Amino acid sequence: MEPRLAELYRGVAVHATADDEHLAALELLCLVMAVDTRLDEAEVAAIREISADWRDDLPPGTPFEQLLGRAVASAQSAVAEGRITDLLDDLDRRISSNVLRRALFSAAREVAGADNEEFASETGLLEDIAVRFS
Repeated sequence: MEPRLAELYRGVAVHATADDEHLAALELLCLVMAVDTRLDEAEVAAIREISADWRDDLPPGTPFEQLLGRAVASAQSAVAEGRITDLLDDLDRRISSNVLRRALFSAAREVAGADNEEFASETGLLEDIAVRFS
């Protein structure tokens, strides 16, 4: 994990909609992971590491792995059904924290590079994310 990325996540304030923003953030990262149609363990591990600081803010009894599973399913469905833009629009509406938005853009780049390969589908998606979140 890059120290800069860890710094971006340290102190990210997620306010009244914390659980919804956490899920939206996971969905965005999973979308980046799913767009190349390869869900390898390095990408999942990167998402787990990136989200480690958020787990303390989750409501008591909310299992992180359950949220991650929902996020992966949402992202895979959007990719399979050609609804990536719709999902990005939804995530754009659900994430209000500017600090979180910038951190998510940086994290998306980190996740895209976790497999050390560059796919055209990831590049296009990162461009769409940059327009909304950077």
